[in-house]
Amino acid sequence: MATAEPYGPIDKLAERADTLAGAWAARARTSTTVGRERALLRLFGVGGLDAAGRPLAWAAVDRYLGGGRGRLGGGVVLPFAMALVEYDLAPQRLALDVASGAVDLGMEAELLREADRRALAEEEARRLADAAVERIDANRTARRELLGVLGDPVKPWIGTTIPEPEIEDAIVAARRALDAGADVVQVEIPIGRELTERLRDAGLDAPVWQPRGDDLRSETADHAPTGSQRALTALRQQLDEIAAQRRNYVRLAAVPPALGAPESAVVAAFERVDVVVSDPMAEIVGGRVAPDRALADHAFAHSLLARAGVMVSLSAGPLVVGPDLARGVPSDAATRAGRALALQALSVSIARGNGLPDDQLLVGALPDWLVDEPQPAARAAAEVAVRRALYPAVGLVFEEPAPPPRGSGGSWAAIVAAVAPAEGSGVVLRHAGDDGARAVVASRLGAGVARELAGSVAPPMLGGHALEHAQATVAAALATLEHLADDGWRAVLGDVQGPERVRLGVDSVAERSESFDPFGRAIAPVG
Repeated sequence: MATAEPYGPIDKLAERADTLAGAWAARARTSTTVGRERALLRLFGVGGLDAAGRPLAWAAVDRYLGGGRGRLGGGVVLPFAMALVEYDLAPQRLALDVASGAVDLGMEAELLREADRRALAEEEARRLADAAVERIDANRTARRELLGVLGDPVKPWIGTTIPEPEIEDAIVAARRALDAGADVVQVEIPIGRELTERLRDAGLDAPVWQPRGDDLRSETADHAPTGSQRALTALRQQLDEIAAQRRNYVRLAAVPPALGAPESAVVAAFERVDVVVSDPMAEIVGGRVAPDRALADHAFAHSLLARAGVMVSLSAGPLVVGPDLARGVPSDAATRAGRALALQALSVSIARGNGLPDDQLLVGALPDWLVDEPQPAARAAAEVAVRRALYPAVGLVFEEPAPPPRGSGGSWAAIVAAVAPAEGSGVVLRHAGDDGARAVVASRLGAGVARELAGSVAPPMLGGHALEHAQATVAAALATLEHLADDGWRAVLGDVQGPERVRLGVDSVAERSESFDPFGRAIAPVG
């Protein structure tokens, strides 16, 4: 890449990331997790709550795996399919019986030792897998057809986050944003039962959504938390109606919680979510998730999202301060930017290895903390230039920090308007608030000016502080990857004490001992 040479050894950076990611991802794809097992039941059609108000897929898997840690490697699919055949029940009914203890899947696992019984279970599992993939493919086709009829908005897509916790309010906020011209609406998926319990066990806060009023187990969409499956169904319908009125497709984006990637991927595939954040490096560094668990969770999620045609968004790279805490000395901005770039490069390589093509990838362009640094505009120009050189075919995401950086005022929006490339910039995502609609309008105007100038002004070349930051960032990124290769995760996590040492899910990942996988073939990406 001739254009990359002024910034440093970008080709070497990409190659080093591919080498590291390849080794990690290969192992992840041969592993399973409790999240993956829950997701498989959800693909079979298990959903909702059990009699005790717990997520049904969670309760059923928890009941089965409670019979012994060795069960995780074998998975829940074949024992569950065996029970479906034995008891002639629908998946939802069987899951309720398993969760209550009325059916012991351990007994069904014993029946799999008989060749004829195993063959019946495998046939049933394939049937259910094929039905799930048929539904996923139908949604992928529906998206393509709607895009063909309604048309795709001109890039960059302007979007907004919806902070309202209940779907009824979220729909009102989404309509307000779309009236202002937004092309993308992003919501957060609620924290899962597993993460809640693990955080509490570690002595950490675990926010739990509670509906308004007294009906804590309401199944109606009006009382659903924004981001839950039934809420996404309602929101998807509303967005499609508005898109038909304005004659432009509207995209729905979702941000899953830690430990929630596999189940969130199923929901996205079933409810025609268009963009999902699925970033293993951010989950490891920022979410305190055990590396093996995060990599295995996202390997499954990426494969499923690739099949569903869902775009995957990766952050600009997490803020890595573990080494600084260990030394007691803060790093400069370029070093922190380089660490973030190195982890982003690993996430990109992992996603590609898991089957995601470049046209289904989006990458964050600017770290959240950049606006607080000296000369933020020059640094932002450098960050964008380096990523365009690294990922020429991948769209960039400019996501406004929330809450806005101290004293930044409108500087983030001004910087983005100045440095976002007119072509291929992907998404500009604003955070909704009192002036959310105004922010969407301002970003759309800025993007329009950039497109107009693009045909008449040559792209600028980096120099001065921008070039210095780009070169120092690439050098720091390469050094980070070298440290990771030599020292493992200590290179970015550091040797810290207290709650920061918690690694969530370290005991909930195992190498798969069961070779049969009805979804391995079924969720392979399509052309």
